[in-house]
Amino acid sequence: MADTKVKAASKASNSASKAKAQAQQSAQEPQVETVQQPDSGQQPTPQGKAPVQATQANQAFDKETYMKWFESMMLMRRFEEKAGQLYGQQKIKGFCHLYIGQEACVAGAVSALHKDDKWITAYRDHAHPLALGTSPNALMAELFAKETGCSKGKGGSMHMFDKAVNFVGGHGIVGGQVPLGAGLAFAEKYNKTGNLCICYMGDGAVRQGALHEAFNMAMLWKLPVIFVVENNGYAMGTSVQRTSNVTDLYTIGEAYDMPSEPVDAMQVEEVHNAVARAAERARAGEGPTFLEFKTYRYKGHSMSDPAKYRTKEEVEGYRQRDTIENVRAVILERQYATEEELQAIDDRIKAVVAESVEFAEKSPFPPAEELYQDVYVQSDYPFIRE
Repeated sequence: MADTKVKAASKASNSASKAKAQAQQSAQEPQVETVQQPDSGQQPTPQGKAPVQATQANQAFDKETYMKWFESMMLMRRFEEKAGQLYGQQKIKGFCHLYIGQEACVAGAVSALHKDDKWITAYRDHAHPLALGTSPNALMAELFAKETGCSKGKGGSMHMFDKAVNFVGGHGIVGGQVPLGAGLAFAEKYNKTGNLCICYMGDGAVRQGALHEAFNMAMLWKLPVIFVVENNGYAMGTSVQRTSNVTDLYTIGEAYDMPSEPVDAMQVEEVHNAVARAAERARAGEGPTFLEFKTYRYKGHSMSDPAKYRTKEEVEGYRQRDTIENVRAVILERQYATEEELQAIDDRIKAVVAESVEFAEKSPFPPAEELYQDVYVQSDYPFIRE
């Protein structure tokens, strides 16, 4: 009977949280007309075209935080823009999934978490290690498949790893990182570290069976994990409305009594606050949280995707709420920096990215014998046949 009461109370609390989240979402998202695709699928609605302005949510953050956000997100964007350019020149080969437009999803989480927390994501994975402190040289070299890359040139765009900053990949199997993220959280709980794991996924991953298995176990064992779905409106080239009966993706977590909420991820402040709340619950032993980051990518699913399923008006609608411009507006309004000082930061970042390209181009390709390295933990594993 006591257990029944606890579950009922949990569900009631979750329902109240959902209602509050929906009310907040409605308050901050101006209503705009929904556009129909030519094939009758429904596009995601741009979250408003109003001019950028300071809100109550950003009053709690100081100059240092805003300047770090600006610099971090500018590095992500300039790096990704250069990666796209180099891909077009065929200097980067294979797959390449850009993060342009989604920068706040990472920057706001970094500022809310501890340096010893673990990070894992899918294959749109360049921005995460950049924000955590991985050298742009090592990331660009990995894109070039060079020996000096963060995965020794063997992972490429979709499999970035950097143990030094607790970034545990870049994973190419859709949804495959979700149970891995739960496992990382299990290790933190088992070892009593007080750390957590934040596990990112795309909106297509929520329809994978592995997610539901991981959600169930994470709640059963109260694992310190924050599950994040970066809902940019499209699973590859297909809108969420055409592929899922549930379009408010955060409600999927409620089936497991998991605290779940939507987040306006075009606002870095909202991301920080949501992740901070989830982290507090995780560190207190209260288990996982599922956050739906409502965001948008300005480019196609990958560099091979011309994104003809979207209208120019839709993309421009989101560009009007660009996350970096939101931060820039607050910095200028509060006189934390001048336009000239922000331009100087941008110029310095462009130089860093240019240096990473030069480093990558001059670096050697890995030797053939590198194929046999890092395959097994045991360096002299006896069952390898040449």
